[in-house]
Amino acid sequence: MFDTSARNRLHQPHAYAFCLLGAGLYLSASSAQANQITLDYQQPDQAIIDIVDAAPSPGGSISPGGAYLLVQQYPALPSIEDLAADEYRLAGIRINPHNFTVSQTRYVEALTLVDTQTGDDRLVTGLPDDARIIDTAWAPNADYIAALNMQDDGVTLYRIHVETGAAERWSDVQVNQVWNAGITWQLDSQGVYVMAVAPDKGDAPEASRAPAGPVVTESRGRTAPARTYQDLLQNSHDEALFDYYFSAIPAHISDSGEVTYIGREGVFNSFALSPNNEFMLVTELKRPYSFSVPHFRFARTTEVWNSEGDVVHTVVEQALADNLPISFDAVVPERRSIQWRNDAPATLVWAQAADGGDPRQESEYRDVVYQQAAPFADTEVEELVQLRSRFSRFVAAGDNDALVYERLWSSREERVWHIDPSLNREPQQLWERSWQDRYNDPGSPMLSRNQYGLTQLMLDDGYMLLNGAGASDEGDRPFVDRYRLADGSTERLWRSSSPYYERALSVLSRDPLTVLTLREASDKPADFYRRDLTADGDEGLTALTETPHPMPETLGISRELIHYERADGLPMSATLYLPAGYDQERDGPLPAIVWAYPREYRSAADAAQVSGSPYEFNRISYWRPQFLATQGYAVLDNATMPIVGEGDAQPNDTFIEQLILNSEAVIKAGANLGVVDANRVALGGHSYGAFMTANVLAHSDLFKAGIARSGAYNRSLTPFGFQREERTVWDDPQLYLTMSPFFQAHQIKTPLLLIHGAEDNNSGTFPMQSERLYQAIKGLGGTTRLVMLPHESHGYRARESVLHMLWETVNWLDEFVKDAE
Repeated sequence: MFDTSARNRLHQPHAYAFCLLGAGLYLSASSAQANQITLDYQQPDQAIIDIVDAAPSPGGSISPGGAYLLVQQYPALPSIEDLAADEYRLAGIRINPHNFTVSQTRYVEALTLVDTQTGDDRLVTGLPDDARIIDTAWAPNADYIAALNMQDDGVTLYRIHVETGAAERWSDVQVNQVWNAGITWQLDSQGVYVMAVAPDKGDAPEASRAPAGPVVTESRGRTAPARTYQDLLQNSHDEALFDYYFSAIPAHISDSGEVTYIGREGVFNSFALSPNNEFMLVTELKRPYSFSVPHFRFARTTEVWNSEGDVVHTVVEQALADNLPISFDAVVPERRSIQWRNDAPATLVWAQAADGGDPRQESEYRDVVYQQAAPFADTEVEELVQLRSRFSRFVAAGDNDALVYERLWSSREERVWHIDPSLNREPQQLWERSWQDRYNDPGSPMLSRNQYGLTQLMLDDGYMLLNGAGASDEGDRPFVDRYRLADGSTERLWRSSSPYYERALSVLSRDPLTVLTLREASDKPADFYRRDLTADGDEGLTALTETPHPMPETLGISRELIHYERADGLPMSATLYLPAGYDQERDGPLPAIVWAYPREYRSAADAAQVSGSPYEFNRISYWRPQFLATQGYAVLDNATMPIVGEGDAQPNDTFIEQLILNSEAVIKAGANLGVVDANRVALGGHSYGAFMTANVLAHSDLFKAGIARSGAYNRSLTPFGFQREERTVWDDPQLYLTMSPFFQAHQIKTPLLLIHGAEDNNSGTFPMQSERLYQAIKGLGGTTRLVMLPHESHGYRARESVLHMLWETVNWLDEFVKDAE
């Protein structure tokens, strides 16, 4: 049943492998059946189509003060015609040039206001019939909601009157949303700020029919490694297009709709109004741009402007960051993470590396956090706290209280500090932990609105509220705790209980302590509730929404969280789905699919932890393999695929060996339950899960077929690191060789279906990766099929593409798994 020789095949030497490193592979078609197929979009069984077309789950936004909930309804999948709209790919971002938005933006098609006290609701009226809302923002006084509506030729601003639910076109200003800058309300709720298309923009630059010269880049002894990025600038015309589309000008829209443009036009990728509304924090990207790295590494200048747009303070001038070390803990040496303190009129907070930004340098501290108050020129820079890891988050709480989070990827450690911004008390460490240790996660602080209408830590008499996932060996049970800052003691106020999965989202009122929650059950979709935490049980629970089951035809599909161990004793888990009406005694073991995604851990104890909840809504997914339960398959979804490296060992040192152990364990677990036919099991995954799939098929005969979507298979094409691997191909060429299924393609005899978005923009997963692996398997006589989905990126969004992907999947599995001998 199992290939006992699998681990003996892991490191077979290949004399030709290093000759192919980083190069293309030309292989003649020796297979008896290797044909180009012309095919229209196909559709799977109607039961699967119904799953795809089911209504998406709604979103929600609570008002300041908690009196209203804005419920947001999302549409179903767009069409391939929508995805075929024009787009430019510039500096790592794909944009729609016709309306100054990110291309393929997800939008809301309807808005509903719900009174959180009475549960009464009303549909927002006055929006266009074909509304595509891409952003909303509550006014500080909660009387209005500003909304951005995306049209084919631009983004326009609407204002919603909360009392009546009526919307109106607020202004004719054209909003530039390529940076997703959104809407900023002024403190008195009498106007908003947006980043606007300059009124005298003119026409976009046109490319010359004949180039002025070649594109030349040069490097002389300067170390400038970079991971494998896509959609980078290519030439001077791209630079001109980037300047044109990514430039905007801050604009103020008054209560009456009057537009006032502030300062000047520039490539501003961030804009933030100070809490007292007297200053603006703006960051502008600067030339020369780079053809090697995306926009987030471009040179930039961060300034403070006054309300007239005049520069009053330069915070930092950051150089082009194209030479950072290959490390997830590497940062720029200049000031970074610059932000306003939400609890002060106009005080800046930022972090700066104490080790020059290079984690390889010996240093007692990695980062230092500073602050500086207006008027800046006459105030000193104050040191708030020194950190042994990298700054992660600043949570304002008042003049005498704030929280500072620090994290380090290499060790997975997290520390949280309680500091005094007035500098009258030494920083106090609240906790130190592995952030991969979900069982001992104390939770995240809950926030409330302050006098500036901004969020800050909610403190009452030295206590804060923590909202946690409540991970445990029985699954996630979210909770709310009261945490005493002075000594770290906690009191549990509430915990989700079976048969429901419920999580607190925000505080609605302090007296009595009432929170907004999202509650669901295995057979009931999530709905918003108001919960009084001072009441017993569900006595203080009030439903605010009632969402119908989006796919009642799937109610009979069962779901169970199963636990098992791999051969070395590491605990593992998977979610088992079985077809509606399945009877084990009558139907026996089923053909099955295992779907997984490898994750790296520095601790076996962290890797063994369970995630998810058996009480979450059993929404059958088309993106994951759960839909196959409608076709008679047992589905082992989200099978844990831990890759552990403890002590001096790195996780990827034994990547292949651990993949095989994990695969053997999950097949055995399903077979031991009597529901999985161990001789008819497929393996599948997306992205790094696709990489996993190809590797397991290359090094074992455990599975009958594989499904690999949008993966990367030749690691020499990502030479400066991949996923969470920080070593380069020059540091450890054997590692890159061993982990590349492309170089073991002659061992892939199990039928492998490769699916890839033809316009994949994810780092490293070039469409070429699937094309080259297909050519290799085909040329070496294996069984494989390559499906390239037009206009699709790393994830597939068009309805036609998704349905065709599912049709391909079912046909492949039926032929090579269900109907296998």
